[in-house]
Amino acid sequence: PMPLRKHADMLEDLYCRLNRRRYVHPDPLEFLYDYDDPRDREVVALVASSLAYGRVRQILKSVGSVLDRMGLKPARFLRDASATSLKRDFSGFRHRFNTGKHIAGMFLGVKDVIGQYGSLDACFCESLRPEDQTVLPALHMFAGRIRKTGEGRRGHLLPDPNRRSACKRLNLFLRWMVRRDKVDPGGWNDVPPAKLVIPLDTHMHRIALALGATQRKTADMQTALEITAAFRRIRPDDPVRYDFALTRLGIRSEMNLSMIDPESLAVAGTAASI
Repeated sequence: PMPLRKHADMLEDLYCRLNRRRYVHPDPLEFLYDYDDPRDREVVALVASSLAYGRVRQILKSVGSVLDRMGLKPARFLRDASATSLKRDFSGFRHRFNTGKHIAGMFLGVKDVIGQYGSLDACFCESLRPEDQTVLPALHMFAGRIRKTGEGRRGHLLPDPNRRSACKRLNLFLRWMVRRDKVDPGGWNDVPPAKLVIPLDTHMHRIALALGATQRKTADMQTALEITAAFRRIRPDDPVRYDFALTRLGIRSEMNLSMIDPESLAVAGTAASI
């Protein structure tokens, strides 16, 4: 396959055509648009990204179910919550591998971090060093701090970036909160978009293989970093710029990889999952 930089004009064209609000649905990102306060939005983003695995219809249903129980001000909901009330409020919840106990455990950790730092943003920035090439060292510390507090296993909701997993959902969370354009609402102003890592799943991996951004066969963290580096050669300031536009090709039924290259359609597939 051609090196990715040979596709630079095509990628920019795709961004201009598809990076629009009207193409967001179905995507858990749409929940963030209802929250103007960054302290609420970061909590909503963590919920929406943590549950972003499986069929997209079920993801939207599960995220909506959690947010309905939190009311209009999710950050205040967590501030006022206790371990007992969280277990009660989310009892009966289930999303594939995760139960209400896992959600309550994660929220206890989030509550503790917000109580200690004032916001998730402040906690993350505490670990972000100027010399770090990517967000991964800070993300490792950030997820660890949330996992440290609370009861119940929630490792699946918040994976550790140091354990080879591509951590697609946490990198998706960061894309939403750090970037700001017609699609990504932002809210975290002190994390440079240049340090973001591509949110890699099997769908994005197939697209990256078709585009020549990687030749690695496993969708793990090393592959995510390799793909990010390829995009960084085109956009050093914003390596995940094309993530949303590219992932429309297969999530939305009317779009597929033939919009890039008809011969690549068989490589990318069109499964409507995240």
